[in-house]
Amino acid sequence: MPPKADINKAGWEQSEFPILCETCLGDNAFVRMSKQEFGRECGSCNRPFTVFRWNPGAGMRTKKTVICQTCAKIKNVCQTCILDLEYGLPTQVRDTALALKNEAPTTDINREYYSQNMDGKLDGNKSGLDSGRAVSAGKDMLKQLARSEPYYKRNRPHVCSFFVKGECNRGDACPFRHEKPADNGLQHQNIQDRYHGRNDPVAKKIMSQYSDSQGLAPPEDKSITSLFFSSLPPSTNEQNLRTTVVTSIPSIPASQIKSVLYVEKTRCAFVNFKDRASAETAAQAWAAGLDVEGQRISIRWGRSRPTAKGKAPESQASPLEANA
Repeated sequence: MPPKADINKAGWEQSEFPILCETCLGDNAFVRMSKQEFGRECGSCNRPFTVFRWNPGAGMRTKKTVICQTCAKIKNVCQTCILDLEYGLPTQVRDTALALKNEAPTTDINREYYSQNMDGKLDGNKSGLDSGRAVSAGKDMLKQLARSEPYYKRNRPHVCSFFVKGECNRGDACPFRHEKPADNGLQHQNIQDRYHGRNDPVAKKIMSQYSDSQGLAPPEDKSITSLFFSSLPPSTNEQNLRTTVVTSIPSIPASQIKSVLYVEKTRCAFVNFKDRASAETAAQAWAAGLDVEGQRISIRWGRSRPTAKGKAPESQASPLEANA
């Protein structure tokens, strides 16, 4: 008779090989891995899973898996770096560009239940992502941001904390890097934010740099919270445009959109947000353009309403006087 299953291990994950990106796997063709069943809890769903450890190459640090395979398949990410397997980008960048809504629960109460249900629905290596809503503008953005080759520099040893304090006396024998750490946002990341694509400083930096390169750098006037759409299709109406705007940025609640004004005569529109942060998030999501009824339109920031001499500038940008 087969051994009786342990009811306390229901939902725990066992696997034979990890789901990894080419960068984390390394350039060593004869990589050797150690395997530990139920070695730690998943950084996302907190379920015990099989942990793999390996050295990706000479002079590199030992790497390990930090999330289970079920969570990796749901988001189509690497089990170690938690970056998208297709584009090598943070999940927040990918989900923003493709207008994917994060439906996974983030509370401890429902995460394990959700992961167990998704485990039964996933088939082989098929991802749990619903990319049917993806637009061509978002895909073009991801293709431009994606790395064409593996970035093995990411596997280097960590910075020596004793060297930073001037106390390391191991010299060349020290297995860590002897250099000053760069404040690039990586120090403030955590697994939950990286996996669910929220408040990720690295993702924000990538999207900000891309929007700036596309001419959507935020204006210095903080009162400007409107974006200008031009050359809209003739069949566009205000209701369809509002629906497109709301569904293309699921990370921004519809309540944060103050108004959508469509000018039929000139086929342009103005989207006004309630705060500057929401406007900047939308500008980053639409940096490559926005697909409206099969046609890609360009987007620019609005401008402040001109004021008479001696008067303070208006706090709200004037949509009808925004300069294209």
